[in-house]
Amino acid sequence: MAKKIKDPGIGLSSDKLAKRFISSDGSFNIKHINRRTSISRSYDYLISISWLKFFCWVFLGYVFVNSVFAIIYVSIGISAITVPTGSLFGDFLKAFFFSAQTVTTVGYGAMAPKGVVFGVISSIEALVGLLSFSFITGLLYGRFSKPKSSIKFSKKMVLREHNGNDCIMFRLMSRSTNVMIRPKAEVTLALSQQTEGAKYVNNFYNLKLERSQITYLPTTWTIVHPITETSPLAEFKREDFSKLHGEVLILISYYDESFTQEVHQVHSYVLNDIKIDEAFVPAFHYDDEGFTVLDHDKISETKVYNSEK
Repeated sequence: MAKKIKDPGIGLSSDKLAKRFISSDGSFNIKHINRRTSISRSYDYLISISWLKFFCWVFLGYVFVNSVFAIIYVSIGISAITVPTGSLFGDFLKAFFFSAQTVTTVGYGAMAPKGVVFGVISSIEALVGLLSFSFITGLLYGRFSKPKSSIKFSKKMVLREHNGNDCIMFRLMSRSTNVMIRPKAEVTLALSQQTEGAKYVNNFYNLKLERSQITYLPTTWTIVHPITETSPLAEFKREDFSKLHGEVLILISYYDESFTQEVHQVHSYVLNDIKIDEAFVPAFHYDDEGFTVLDHDKISETKVYNSEK
């Protein structure tokens, strides 16, 4: 008989239409409303988004700052910087280029401010530029130094016979060439079930693994949960898995040499996506010189499992 465990932090209440707790990218599937923003949260956002989004925000900020100061220069009178073109758009472009030279402290010498007012404004802009680039430098350092796990999970989980028992399995590997030191796995099953009062509640179970920790991981690791009599899945038949409103929650921890500290990554699979009677194909082989060749594209590749072979 499987023993329930305490709520790991997800919450006991559920709903018939409740979605999975953890998305496929490892983020928690939660919508935030009425959340107050602050500069510190902006920093967290900017160091966690993709590189493409990050550089888009940097470019937009650069254009915005230069545009604001260009409008100020044109409003005061661009004649104090350079000869007017007679066109509002042409004057704006010249003011924009002067602003870009000022904010980056390049100063080619073709344009220079004349008068106290323009000198004060350009000095303020130079200060804004120094602070902005210092902030961007700090963001770049934060993005590179922030500990990030590099685990790649198989896209699916399989169910097949193994050592005389039905087992559910999934596979993982490192995206980088760094060897994962002492990786360990903690797997929890969350089942959303209807009670007598027509309410849905979450029940949590710890899934015992064939091996929950290894010494190091240079290739792949197939994590196996045998469905024995103590498993919470033992009371269900194979064909019932697709009807269950359940999710396998995974926490992987390991020591990363690049960051010299322990890093973590979460992932999940939903029970109705299990592939029955399929087995993972080997993701590595040995070449003619005896080296181990690891194929990252095969992490999710499976084949039909035949228990008679």
